[in-house]
Amino acid sequence: MKHVCECFAAVCLVFTHTNISYCPKRSIRRSSFTVTHSSKIQNPSARTPAPEPQRQNPSARTPAPEPQRQNPSARTPAPEPQRQARNSVPMDEPESTPVSVPVLTGEKRPFPEADPDPAAKRVRVEDEESRGREDEESRGREDEESRGREDEESRGREEEEHQDEEEEPCDEEEEESFADMMKHGLSEADVGIHKFISEHTGFSGILKERYSDFVVHEISKDGKMVRLDDLCVPADVEEPSPDLSPAECQTLTEEQKQKLTELQLFKNKEGTVAIEVQEDSKEKRTLLHRAVKLLFPGLETKTEDREGKKFIVAYHAAGQRALAAPRKHSWPKNRGGFCHFVLYKENKDTMEAINLLSKFLRVRPNMFSYMGTKDKRAITVQEIAVQKISAERLSHLNKCLMNLKLGNFSYKKHPLKLGELQGNHFTVVLRNISGSLEQVEQAMTSLRETGFINYYGMQRFGTTAVPTHRVGRAILQNNWKEVMDLILKPRPGAEKGYLVKCRQEWALTHDPEAALKKLPVKRCVEGQFLRGLIKYGKNNIVTAFGLIPRNNRLMYIHSYQSYVWNSMVSRRVEAYGLRAVEGDLILRGGSAHVLSADEAEKHSIHDVVMPLPGFDVIYPTHSVGQGYGDMLSADDLDIQNMRHKVRDYSLAGAYRKLLTRPSDVSWELIQYNDPRVPLVLSDVEKLENTPAPVYLKEGKYRALKMEFSLPSSTYATMAVREVLKMDTSIKNQTRLNTSWLN
Repeated sequence: MKHVCECFAAVCLVFTHTNISYCPKRSIRRSSFTVTHSSKIQNPSARTPAPEPQRQNPSARTPAPEPQRQNPSARTPAPEPQRQARNSVPMDEPESTPVSVPVLTGEKRPFPEADPDPAAKRVRVEDEESRGREDEESRGREDEESRGREDEESRGREEEEHQDEEEEPCDEEEEESFADMMKHGLSEADVGIHKFISEHTGFSGILKERYSDFVVHEISKDGKMVRLDDLCVPADVEEPSPDLSPAECQTLTEEQKQKLTELQLFKNKEGTVAIEVQEDSKEKRTLLHRAVKLLFPGLETKTEDREGKKFIVAYHAAGQRALAAPRKHSWPKNRGGFCHFVLYKENKDTMEAINLLSKFLRVRPNMFSYMGTKDKRAITVQEIAVQKISAERLSHLNKCLMNLKLGNFSYKKHPLKLGELQGNHFTVVLRNISGSLEQVEQAMTSLRETGFINYYGMQRFGTTAVPTHRVGRAILQNNWKEVMDLILKPRPGAEKGYLVKCRQEWALTHDPEAALKKLPVKRCVEGQFLRGLIKYGKNNIVTAFGLIPRNNRLMYIHSYQSYVWNSMVSRRVEAYGLRAVEGDLILRGGSAHVLSADEAEKHSIHDVVMPLPGFDVIYPTHSVGQGYGDMLSADDLDIQNMRHKVRDYSLAGAYRKLLTRPSDVSWELIQYNDPRVPLVLSDVEKLENTPAPVYLKEGKYRALKMEFSLPSSTYATMAVREVLKMDTSIKNQTRLNTSWLN
């Protein structure tokens, strides 16, 4: 186990990047990661025989070195073999060595890391159950369970140093590389993905070697592709002058107007302006009320009696609260209440980007609305709406946010809703492919004409040795002790260091308070669960689990549904092939219908749907229908009783197309020499007039650039899987990429 210096303020992190780093999660395989205590420890390679003169100040330090610095057993032995191979950055200044983090050459730009409702009951098709969880977007444990496993972090080795002289030297095990850690991850077979439908010979290729190799453009409900091509702020429509009569115009004096202006701009410390009514009549008071409200938007008025006189008192409608959110009280009435804009993001998921925007704008994240969440490891372009935030304020964020761009501003009267989009358009680059031109042509032609099995992708199930569908199964079984154990126990695989420490503490003590102290980020699933256990106790796990946000809790049971669906679809293709047969299901008028033998002859495999298990669906009447019951029985679940004691975890079920056929399919073979060079221009690069990449006639490597559009809730990685005919899991892609680098 690695020892990390507890004095965090004095820790100096040094990253040395020596070779191209690559893996689907941007692991850095040939980098060194050194942690030293800057006030006590110096890099041996940087030490000189005699201390530097300025460090010999007798008033500041004694001539004799501190014992721990001269301990021969701790400092003088020859370095271990694995440490000799490391590239260490010399650290000459022990007190204030700056943190050095170089730009990774494997990425296009530096990218600093901070770190779905159930199906509608009216028509339970899969589109409505997975509404908003778009193709390649926020599947599985992308925002909580795999927190930290998708960061672009170096996975090199950590040089061990001792914090004080009382610690004894100890032998350390070599830290696992990312490729070694991902050996514990999931493969496609683990989540029921087994079958291909095309007849071509498969070939190898690397998916998402760079996040810029995966570009997603949202397709709006009117069929238009969302693009970022305008950063200008729209001019406000000139507001018509208030229709005031001459008598109303003369109602307010210049002094009163000045006071009301100061009040409107929050410069009036008293918070009100009182206007005496000279001629006490209802008509006169009405004129004053109307003049103030029309000339000074955001102010309200009321009539008060003071010492026998009538006063019109102007004030802000929200009182002092308006100071924190003045936008609500100065919004032009002729402008739509929602600012719609295009969000361009790199290597961030949608919620992470929205949380960042809300932080800078000082509003709550729920002020934003969107049609679907997008994948993290990609360049994505989508439409966002925010309530009563001006385009000018949003535009200012372009100056201070990295790898986010906002543009194409417009004002509308409505927000966006999950699932309103038609789908997504994908531009995918598969690098270092091995297939011949003939293989590529056969594969892409099959994708265009036949499509692919509409499996749920690997993102749905997480990346560690504890898949999300196992947690979902335990929830449905009402086995809450196992739920707690699966979420909090130690697990092999790639995780943030603080999560590893938290799990170890839980395994040792089962003390939620002690485990929570190991988490600097308390809003992750583990942190929320531990807080629930602290609040409600370990004997009330159901209530403690309820502290996790609802969408994250439902993700687990939806993952189990997806696992069952994948497994049954593989069995269906194995048993009956690519034709509609008696007993299959199709959708007719929003309801599922069982095909007879005669009807099956009139339908194709593209009409067939398969159910996600639930209490409000029917199942195929052939052998695969029985397979659903057998599979759930093996998991101690009753297919006839999918209602749960906790209403949130009752599964209604839904229907999903067995095959999906993409539209707008095109492809191109590209030759290239440098794996660091981007092969696709992003929207931002086009705005900056960046020259288009020049493709070579002959190159060291070949890449397949493909474009296609998919409906919502469909996984582009499953389309890529059908083209390559290979496992697209992180586990397999890491192994493939490691072999290529070596």
